[in-house]
Amino acid sequence: MSAATGRALAAVMERVAVTAAEVGPRFPLYADPADGRWTTTGRGSWTGGFWAGLLWLRARYTGAEPDRRAAAACTARLEPWAGADTATRGLIFWYGTAAAGDDAEAAALRARAARACLSACDPELGILPWGDALGGPRLLARVDAVPGTVPLLAGAGPGGAAAAAAHLHRHLDLCLGRPGDAAPWFRPALGFETATGRWHPCEDPPPGWSRGQAWLLLAVADALLRPAVPAGDFTRFTEAAALLITRGGVLTGRPVPPADTGRPDGPLDTSAAAITAVALLKLARTPGPRAEQYALRAEEILDRLTRAHFTGDDGVRPPGMLLDGCYDAAKRLAVRHELVWGDFFLALALSALHGLADITRV
Repeated sequence: MSAATGRALAAVMERVAVTAAEVGPRFPLYADPADGRWTTTGRGSWTGGFWAGLLWLRARYTGAEPDRRAAAACTARLEPWAGADTATRGLIFWYGTAAAGDDAEAAALRARAARACLSACDPELGILPWGDALGGPRLLARVDAVPGTVPLLAGAGPGGAAAAAAHLHRHLDLCLGRPGDAAPWFRPALGFETATGRWHPCEDPPPGWSRGQAWLLLAVADALLRPAVPAGDFTRFTEAAALLITRGGVLTGRPVPPADTGRPDGPLDTSAAAITAVALLKLARTPGPRAEQYALRAEEILDRLTRAHFTGDDGVRPPGMLLDGCYDAAKRLAVRHELVWGDFFLALALSALHGLADITRV
């Protein structure tokens, strides 16, 4: 790998250390682009697993026992979410534990969360519902309920593998339009009406939500990497990946997309780009004629992120910040900020390029 990606990885890992000293036992959420100061949460919300995952990646990078203990302690603080009614447990517990390697306590917590998610699956709807732990209606199908959830459920035994496949298939049915549909080709969130038994698209997030497209592509890539994927599932997931890549302009569009593709002059979202880079690195490890193209595009995205949206040692802000992430464009919340999940996926991609993380297992 290039010296430039090595320097970027070193800067990201140093940024993790600076963040850890600043936030203490709290969880970072987003940082001000002017000075790098973090807005934090006490319990982690849906992003807590990404902070734990960053600490595990740093522990791998340094090999230092204090870093491993810090990662383990942060992961343990995620425990209250195991029983929470939210499909974002996939994001919390998969990404908060998958980089922990053979850490027994992290594995036990992941297994507990997987069993809890399996028990919360709704076989009639075919999904793990969005849930009400974070507020709002419970019976939602959202694309950010799929990444992490697929491998998490798949680890809960034969029943979990079946639930993981059903969860993904149902979201593909609902969220991806079919040729000739009058509706938008991508629908990131749909609500279920019990009175009519029908699903209806939600207005928020909008169809052009680029992070939503990235989340679903990541989930499909993870499903394709599961062992012994049935032939029918492999075909469906491969076709879904191709649709997301083609219609989403993943290989031909801007390396860093706008947060809402319907507003091309609006804020960018580097976190969507980082998620996409990881998804492409995963897809590059599945059989297919475009594997090399996926890998090259992932590296192009990472090069753009670390050259054009990355802080250096300017004496004002900490080095290693991935700027221009957009938390919520509609609410004008943190629209040019460093986001903890953007940092995580950038760190994961760079770690994979340098052999520190197996992209097929995290």
